[in-house]
Amino acid sequence: MAEVTGGDAPRDRTADGGTPAGAVPAPSGAREHATRDAYRVAGVDVDAGERTVALIREAVASTRRPEVVGGLGGFAGAIEIPAGYRRALLVASTDGVGTKTVLARAAGRLGGLGIDLVAMCADDVVCTGAEPLFFLDYLAVGRVVPERVASIVEGVAEGCRRAGCALLGGETAEHPGVMPDDHFDLAGFCVGAVDEADLLGPSRVREGDVLVGLASSGLHANGYSLARTALLGRYDLDAMPGDLDRPLADELLEPCAIYALDVLALAREGLVRAAAHITGGGFHENVPRALPTGLGAEIERDTWPEHAVFDLLQSESDASDEDMFSTFNMGIGMVLVVDPNDADDVIERSAHAAYRIGDVVEGAGARIV
Repeated sequence: MAEVTGGDAPRDRTADGGTPAGAVPAPSGAREHATRDAYRVAGVDVDAGERTVALIREAVASTRRPEVVGGLGGFAGAIEIPAGYRRALLVASTDGVGTKTVLARAAGRLGGLGIDLVAMCADDVVCTGAEPLFFLDYLAVGRVVPERVASIVEGVAEGCRRAGCALLGGETAEHPGVMPDDHFDLAGFCVGAVDEADLLGPSRVREGDVLVGLASSGLHANGYSLARTALLGRYDLDAMPGDLDRPLADELLEPCAIYALDVLALAREGLVRAAAHITGGGFHENVPRALPTGLGAEIERDTWPEHAVFDLLQSESDASDEDMFSTFNMGIGMVLVVDPNDADDVIERSAHAAYRIGDVVEGAGARIV
C-alpha cells in the first residue's frame, strides 16, 4: 500500500511482498539521524510518515481480496484477475472529492472523504458492469499528522469494503512550502474487470426501456462550490436552516452512497442494460451518457423524494431547476436502464431505495417533467 513521503522522495503503501510499508533504504547510525533531522528541518517528518503507515496497516489489510498477491510493503501492488472471466476487459476510473475537502477540514471531520473517494471511482467502473477489483489512493498534505492521514485512509478502506475491492496501494506525499500545513488534496484510481459479452452500455438500450433511480445519501461529492457560496456565508455548520432535521455539517458531510455491489449483483442477473452515475453535471450530463444516439430520457421529478438540502440550496442560491439538475444529484445517485418487464424486480431487489423515475424515449438529452 502507499507510503508517506516528501513530494520529491516518495515512499509507497503497497500490497506486495517487499519492504515494510513506508520504508525506503536508509543510512544507518548517526548518518540516519542526521539525514532525518535535516529533512525534518526542511519540513518533512519521516518519523511521522512511518507512524502513519503503522496506524493504517490494519485498515488496509481489512480490504484484502483473495486475488491479492503478497502483503503490505514494497514498490507496487499485484493482483490476479479473478477466475471465471472468459474474455476479460479491464476498466479503470480516476477521480477526486473536490471542494468537499474544504468543509471537512473546517469541521474537523475527515473520515467520510475516503468513502467519497472510492464512491466516485468504483461507481463509475460498475456502470460498465465491471467488478471493482482494486483501488489506489493519492493523498497530498502540507504536513503529515499521522492521526489525520490515518482517518482519511481508514475512510478509503471502509469505502473499499463497501465496494468489494482491495485497497492495493497508495501514496501520501508531504509538500512543505507548497501547501499550508493543514491543507490536503486526494485522488483515487479504481480498476475492475468485466467479460466483453457482459459489458453494459448504450448499445443495449432500447426505446421504451425504464429508468430506475437509486436513492442518494445527500449531495455526495458534487456541487460543493455552489453549496459553500450559497450556505456558508449565511449559516454556521451547526445550524439547521430550512427544513433540515440535522446540523448543516452532518448534511453536507454525509458520505456518498456506494452502489457498486448492488449494481453488480443486478447486472449479473441480466437485469441492467446500462447505468449512469449521477456525479458532476447532474442528470443533464450523465444520463445521456448511458443512451445511444437518437434516444433520450424523460424523467418525472415527483417520482422520488428529494432531500431537504436541495430545496434549501435552490432557495438560497436562486438557482433555476435547470441549474439544480445540471449540478446536483437531487436525491438520485445512480440511474439504471432496464427492460420494462424487469423494472419491478430491480426495484424490489435493490439494496438501496429504488424508484421508477422515467423512460427512454425518442430524441436526445434528459428532460425533467
